[in-house]
Amino acid sequence: MERNNFFARFTSRAPAAGPVEFLVVGLGNPGREYENTRHNAGFLAADRIAEKHHASIDRLKFKGTVGQCRLGGKGVLLLKPGTYMNLSGQSVTEAMRFYKLKPEQVLVIFDDINLEPGQLRIRRKGSDGGHNGMKNIIYLSGSDQFPRIKLGVGKKPHPNYDLADWVLSRFTEKEREALSTALDNAAAAAELIVKGDIDRAMNLYNS
Repeated sequence: MERNNFFARFTSRAPAAGPVEFLVVGLGNPGREYENTRHNAGFLAADRIAEKHHASIDRLKFKGTVGQCRLGGKGVLLLKPGTYMNLSGQSVTEAMRFYKLKPEQVLVIFDDINLEPGQLRIRRKGSDGGHNGMKNIIYLSGSDQFPRIKLGVGKKPHPNYDLADWVLSRFTEKEREALSTALDNAAAAAELIVKGDIDRAMNLYNS
């Protein structure tokens, strides 16, 4: 029995990731107090991708935590910046420089208050859309050519609700169920994007 368990563990390991050809970044804020908040949807997506591809995002590098896997047939570095959200570009551009990656080889996943939990919006490139993490990445890299996946986290309950309080709040149980489906879809979409099939990803998963 022990022998069988050993081989089961061995064969469940992911294949060697190989050289890094693509960077997948999930945005969020570090620290236990921010875990599972709306603003950390990008972190949750990175973790879901890692889980599906038998990877662990647990090595400290590039002012964040990283892990490697094969995604869409390519060696991919998964990155969760360890800076606060509005300084995310420091971590992302450091990794880009090290691996000599173009913005088109960097997929960024982050939260969007204009979409309901469970919804996704995939874009080939574009402005920051008012998101501070994306704003810093574009500013420090000098480019807006990053493919991105926006994860819906819901609108503020009413116009006077403080935006910072809202994005740092946690999901309801019903919202968590919808978000879990969105995270699975984001993982599938990420694989298509890394393969170079972003049009198919948009057709399948855009809400």
